[in-house]
Amino acid sequence: MSADLDELIGSALDDRELEYQRHGAGRFLVTVPGTARLQTPTWLIVSTHALLVGAFVCRQPDEAHEDVYRFMLRRNAKLYGVHYALDKVGDIHLVGRTPLHAVTADEIDRLLGQVLEAADGDFNTFLRLGFASSIRREYAWRVDRGESLANLAAFESLVNDS
Repeated sequence: MSADLDELIGSALDDRELEYQRHGAGRFLVTVPGTARLQTPTWLIVSTHALLVGAFVCRQPDEAHEDVYRFMLRRNAKLYGVHYALDKVGDIHLVGRTPLHAVTADEIDRLLGQVLEAADGDFNTFLRLGFASSIRREYAWRVDRGESLANLAAFESLVNDS
């Protein structure tokens, strides 16, 4: 890994005012801010031949696995530079790789922008599909106790449809 590539990645992140931590040469843990998913920790790791991108999106669904996986496969067809994948326990991640010769500040911006758009934009869909029963139980529990429903507002239609 060249020092030039390490510097290029650090400068690109600095220029975009993104929070990140370096974990050795060519290893950056970037905090991608969002709204539905408040932040998505995203790894940028320089390997021998490629820049690897990895971001945890959601834990494995409790239910409706087929619907969740169908959504992921359809969504993969529209993503740039990253795609949805499952780890060995079934948690959902965005992963990708870009050849080192193609890594530029603009390409890093595009990749992180796609992570943001996908992780943040799809997060509530994953929750609706894979955690509907849990959301309904949580909603009922909060109503029963007079607790705030503010952070469940995005799921009111799910609760009212049941």
